[in-house]
Amino acid sequence: MTKINAADKMVQVMADWGIKNVYGLPGDSVDTTVEALYRKRSEISFTQVRHEEVAALAAAAYGKLTGQVGVCLSIGGPGAIHLLNGLYDAKMDHAPVVAIVGQVATNVMNTGFFQEVNTPALFKDVAVYNKLVTSPASLPRLMDEALRQAYTYKGVAVLTIPDDIPEHKITDDFVSSASNFHLETKSASLAEVDRALELLRHSKKPVVLLGKGAQNAGAEAKEFVEHYALPFIQTMPAKGIIADDHPNSLGQLGKLGTKPAFEAMANADLLILIGTDYPYTSYLNQKIPAIQIDANANFIGHRHQVAAAIVADAKSALTLLNARGELVVNRPFLDACQQNMRIWRSWMNSVQNKSHEGVLPSKLFTTLSQQAPDNVVWAIDVGTATSFGARFLDVQPLQKYVISSWLGTMGCALPSALAAKQIWPRRPVYAVCGDGAFSMVMQDFVTAVKYKLPIVVIVLNNKMLSFIKYEQQAAGQQNYAIDLADIDYAKFAVACGGIGVNVKTDAEFATALKQFQSPKRPVLINAAVADEAPLPGKIVMDEAQGYLKFGWEYFKDKFQIPQMPPLKEIMRQFF
Repeated sequence: MTKINAADKMVQVMADWGIKNVYGLPGDSVDTTVEALYRKRSEISFTQVRHEEVAALAAAAYGKLTGQVGVCLSIGGPGAIHLLNGLYDAKMDHAPVVAIVGQVATNVMNTGFFQEVNTPALFKDVAVYNKLVTSPASLPRLMDEALRQAYTYKGVAVLTIPDDIPEHKITDDFVSSASNFHLETKSASLAEVDRALELLRHSKKPVVLLGKGAQNAGAEAKEFVEHYALPFIQTMPAKGIIADDHPNSLGQLGKLGTKPAFEAMANADLLILIGTDYPYTSYLNQKIPAIQIDANANFIGHRHQVAAAIVADAKSALTLLNARGELVVNRPFLDACQQNMRIWRSWMNSVQNKSHEGVLPSKLFTTLSQQAPDNVVWAIDVGTATSFGARFLDVQPLQKYVISSWLGTMGCALPSALAAKQIWPRRPVYAVCGDGAFSMVMQDFVTAVKYKLPIVVIVLNNKMLSFIKYEQQAAGQQNYAIDLADIDYAKFAVACGGIGVNVKTDAEFATALKQFQSPKRPVLINAAVADEAPLPGKIVMDEAQGYLKFGWEYFKDKFQIPQMPPLKEIMRQFF
């Protein structure tokens, strides 16, 4: 029987499963695996990053954007520890990822050797599959299983491979399960659908909360809200499944949402949850019955009591719901919601016309939304970028929108943009980051330069942790430790070999964006943004009391009135 290097056989299994790229850094405990990837480089690319966290965040974004397994690789010890942030992002956003982690050689394991870390214990909480490889012959089988488990459970699979395991010769007789693997799509039953239709038929004020679980059912979801004249709210990761500027859209719900969404939820008599496990239960109307559609039975009733459950793929369920129910032509509740949304949009338009210095974030995002090509990929970071992106980006179904929705980790946008541009080289990719978030991963802008990935990175540079500033104020706390030393990010981009431009006005930003719509090299637009408050769509009593407490304590300490968000904006979003 033919013999093969264990690492080569493992990489062959990865190729069988369609793995196209691995993100990581080489090093002693993974060098044999990296050499095997070198021999397979015509089928699987290796993207060398500058920090393992970026490798894991890019792999997570790959999984979110494609539904296919993203792969990252690092040495054991410090490299493995660096992976954790990105792997938790994948876990919490249900993205399939495989992490290949090195380890010291088997003959020195458990001796407290240099860089020895108990990686199976380290990854125990984050992984759906977490194995220490103990024999060369088992390596290809364990990789096959890791890929299968990552797909099956939409989570993280980790293989810890001691340094000496991959170089051994093994019998070349393992056949991967890739060609026989498929995930079952659960179809909706007529009984479940008819029960849901009965509730919908008797409802006067239903509202839909649409989640990312409906991402493959955009057309069916659009038909559903139109067929039954339903106002709908989309969760943040679901933006664009139905166009954000659809007449029935109420935007998002919660602190980053809109006042019309908050009010529609409060006044509804039926909640229809589609493909979402929305965690902010205080924003859900718990007094009304709910219909819930989800392919994962574990999510049914997790956040809200359910009167009718459809345990099925969203596409299957919505197709039946659209076919079996009568068209609703007139729904006064929808009319009222639409009028409310028109008022809200007029408010948001007025927000952009207030007096300011520098680039106004709300106007910046509106300009982005208006100028962006139809097939753009949005990579949005955590912080004020998330807030203004939610409110002022009208994402469309042909576009892609990726965020760190559940872990909410700063620094996610740049790695996501790297992955997006590798997946779709011809699509424009915009990464929008605050200066605090970008500075956490900025070294990997050079990765975009090295691999000729002409992304556009927009840095909202206000020299502070702006989201934290207003978070502290809303909690009644004084602003402390939020100021950031300034960096000329445009010069940094040029130093990396990319294009960097500083903009200081709204007009300069619009000009730069138009100039770099089809760049040949990575571009960084360093925008000197105004300090604009990312106010909640609906300011609740606790937040209002927090702002008052902050103002009073500030006055007592400094004997002057603090700079606050415009009173007009606070009042209309409170009452």
